[in-house]
Amino acid sequence: MTNLVRWEPFSDLVSLREAMDRLLEDSFVRPRSGWPAPIEAGALAVDMYETDDAVVVKTAIPGVKPEDIDISLTGDTLTIKGETKFEEEVKEETYVRREMRYGSFARTLAIPAPVVADKAQAEFENGVLMLTLPKAEEVKPRAIQVKAKGKK
Repeated sequence: MTNLVRWEPFSDLVSLREAMDRLLEDSFVRPRSGWPAPIEAGALAVDMYETDDAVVVKTAIPGVKPEDIDISLTGDTLTIKGETKFEEEVKEETYVRREMRYGSFARTLAIPAPVVADKAQAEFENGVLMLTLPKAEEVKPRAIQVKAKGKK
């Protein structure tokens, strides 16, 4: 005996749409290898850019004192650590909303070019940390002068 199955034309459209959603999501939404990984919740968001002479890293760390920030550079890895401390004496049950984050934080980044750690500078102003990491001499761009050769 043969079983009859009712054909539902719209069920195929739903599966086609799901296939297209998966295709687009895999292609554009999720980062490919080689792209910067997304930062984790609670991690420091940073801006990093290169100039001819240095690699500059900026991050906002409001509510933290400069002496509570620990910065280390090992090889091509930069680590920024610190802790935000809860100093306010408010009873837990009186909060209506509590979104400010307290506790330790850390962010580790790969530096894109060799730098001279001994000459690094860190400035902290209005809650923004700015690190200037001078590039090593061998990676700084150099102009090469072209000499014209005389005709004979």
